[in-house]
Amino acid sequence: MRFVCCMVAAALSPALLAQDAPSRVQVTSVKAVYEMVKSYVTKSAERMPEAKYSFKPSDDVMSYGQVLEHITDSQYYLCGTIIKNGKAENIGYQNSGPHTKAQIAEALKTAFAYCDSIYEGLNDATSAEMVNFFGQQRTKLSILAQNSAHSWEHYGNLATYLRINRIVPPSSDPPPPAAKQ
Repeated sequence: MRFVCCMVAAALSPALLAQDAPSRVQVTSVKAVYEMVKSYVTKSAERMPEAKYSFKPSDDVMSYGQVLEHITDSQYYLCGTIIKNGKAENIGYQNSGPHTKAQIAEALKTAFAYCDSIYEGLNDATSAEMVNFFGQQRTKLSILAQNSAHSWEHYGNLATYLRINRIVPPSSDPPPPAAKQ
């Protein structure tokens, strides 16, 4: 009988532990979209030759490097809103240049790591907490979704700049070959 009780307890332990762990289903879903755009933006930064970082299709838009700097700033601004209760962090990286390709790539990596840490600190319950966002109350998760949307918007700029310069954007790469089973 003791053996049966031990076996039942062992079988139920993972289920009981899982119930105690806070859910991260929604946070993980939103983070998947963020991870995709983060990957594309990072690869875009690598793909464009440094000599083309000053490229802009017209005088009234940001250069390629400035778009990447803007995305860098927005990671701190939008993700920072979550932990600073609406008092976003504006590091002003875009206005502190000019920067080299290597400097921009490193700043971008650090900014994405900052947002990664915000995601890691949230679960579904804490992501539903409200913070001030441009004078309105929004959930933390909606601000993370806004950050991804903003990054996607500017990835569109990067992809266009790459195409104009005859460089294939990362989102147009062929998928990796399927693993053989």
